[in-house]
Amino acid sequence: MPSQLSSNFFLTDFDLHLLREGTHWTSYEKLGAHFREVNGQKGVNFAVWAPNAAAVSVVGDFNNWDGNANPMNNNRFSGFWEIFVPDVNEWATYKYLLKTNNACFEKSDPVGFYAEMPPYTASKVVDLERFQWNDADWLKKRSSQSNDWLHKPMSIYEVHLGSWKRPGDDPNRWLTYRDVADQLVDYVKEMGYTHIELLPVAEHPLSASWGYQVVGYFSVTSRYGGPEDFMYLVDLCHQNDIGVIVDWVPAHFPRDGHGLRQFDGTALYEHADPKQGEHRDWGTLIFNYGRNEVRNFLISNAIFWLDKYHIDGLRVDAVASMLYLDYSREENDWIPNEFGGRENLRAIDFIKTLNEQVGIQYPNVLMIAEESTAWPGVSRPTYCGGLGFAMKWNMGWMNDTLRYMRHDPVHRKFHHDELTFSLIYAFHENFILPISHDEVVHGKGSVLDQVPGDLWQKFANARLLYGYMWTHPGKKLTMMGSEFGQWNEWNFDESLQWHLLEWEPHQGLQRCIADLNRMYRNEPALYEYDFDGRGFEWLDCNNWEASTFAFIRKARNWPDFLVVLCNFTPVPRTMRLGVPINCYYEEIFSSDSEFYGGGNTGNGPGVMATEECSHGRPASIEAYFPPLGISVLKPRLQD
Repeated sequence: MPSQLSSNFFLTDFDLHLLREGTHWTSYEKLGAHFREVNGQKGVNFAVWAPNAAAVSVVGDFNNWDGNANPMNNNRFSGFWEIFVPDVNEWATYKYLLKTNNACFEKSDPVGFYAEMPPYTASKVVDLERFQWNDADWLKKRSSQSNDWLHKPMSIYEVHLGSWKRPGDDPNRWLTYRDVADQLVDYVKEMGYTHIELLPVAEHPLSASWGYQVVGYFSVTSRYGGPEDFMYLVDLCHQNDIGVIVDWVPAHFPRDGHGLRQFDGTALYEHADPKQGEHRDWGTLIFNYGRNEVRNFLISNAIFWLDKYHIDGLRVDAVASMLYLDYSREENDWIPNEFGGRENLRAIDFIKTLNEQVGIQYPNVLMIAEESTAWPGVSRPTYCGGLGFAMKWNMGWMNDTLRYMRHDPVHRKFHHDELTFSLIYAFHENFILPISHDEVVHGKGSVLDQVPGDLWQKFANARLLYGYMWTHPGKKLTMMGSEFGQWNEWNFDESLQWHLLEWEPHQGLQRCIADLNRMYRNEPALYEYDFDGRGFEWLDCNNWEASTFAFIRKARNWPDFLVVLCNFTPVPRTMRLGVPINCYYEEIFSSDSEFYGGGNTGNGPGVMATEECSHGRPASIEAYFPPLGISVLKPRLQD
């Protein structure tokens, strides 16, 4: 059994000052389990915050889980306990044994860097410094002032690692991080996406939570391998010019006994009052954002993923639930703030500090909000009164567009404003247009299943939906499987329906998405002014009877623009349409191409404008609107 050395505290006075103040942004360098050498002896230093515990011990396979073997020291009676234990090796399993006046219980390490495979719950000692990164060029480019994703193409492929693909010989087994990396990177490159977004990869006890009920905030989930395996996945993405975003969950945590709940026998990370501390809908607990040590825990965790795993962005989950004290609560089931309002002032301050610190330490890393209300300034700087996020999911666009697409085409003329409405507020925030995992679960069906019509109409509707999405202002995000027309709604516990690619309609839809991504990356008009009204202009948004739309997307340099024609009915339309310049307009995309499974109609190879005025424009074209289709035209000026 290893002996213990209680002297030579790893946590200095300055560390303790910063931790109590809530400004130790790299607290993970001191808390948790760290390899260390003391008086010539190599071992591991364990440190944990448990201010209300009467005693704390570290127990593990290195001391036969004996609570008397390695009692920890309350460092200067600060509530931060630590001990150095010699001769502890990597991959050793451990927990903290905490004692109160009337109870004794074990907890996993809140700052543990790895854990046993669920349902086992012990933390593991691991070295995060050994991996040899090969992404220096990517990180240098990312930190460059010219790398401004607000004015660059950004097309995100949302991935749940456990169900993207399963091994062919065992559909009940997960692919490892390394197995996924080698296949996913090739696929994402072929499809033309700029980023992948991973559903949460922090350790979570229940797979059915999809990772959104986190226990090990600093531990990459062991389901798919170890920390170095996940580093390999991120590194390979970066070497192939693919950014990596991960979903991050600071809004709530589960009640599992080995986790943060009642960590030292008291409501330490959460609120004691259930009117403040419980999410009734989710059965989870809410962080106490007013406590310095809790704020420090969360902010340093965000920085940890950027530091140790080179992550390029965090999509912050359930921001709305953090902003409002009465979120999803009955009238008498919440406590107003000190001014009598419903705003969670402590959470707002936490969010602003989080975004400020990430911006200071990791410029050009993206902080993205999943925020479902009309809270103002979510993606505006904190010095302007905003929350400081770089971007926000446009849930309004998503809801309106999918609702419109579910209507039978014969009824769409009565819902014309569901598509035009988004342009009223499109530039109030830096929006990402999401068709995410939440839209293809819980009985909603897959995207292909949600749109109406026979087989041809369903695929035509899907191609039209994505074409409209890719040409609408805002960055793009689609859930895996949507790009080739999965029929089943997403199931976290099984592989995507890759076998559908044996069929031509699914191949056609996949080719359509790949070509939309290529067009998107090649045409500055589709991304440079995503968040600026100067990048969009209606040509005709009033033809509700025919359910057609025509608009212009503009780049910074005029006359670099595109004309977009959308027809949301299966009836082909031809009409005269005003255009800004009298020139030849080449068709660069048609969703009705036979290459995608369409009827091969459109404006190809292009149309010549005339000086006939129309729609208040000095020139016009005889424009063809393909049935349930979208056509994109680019002006070709004579030299």
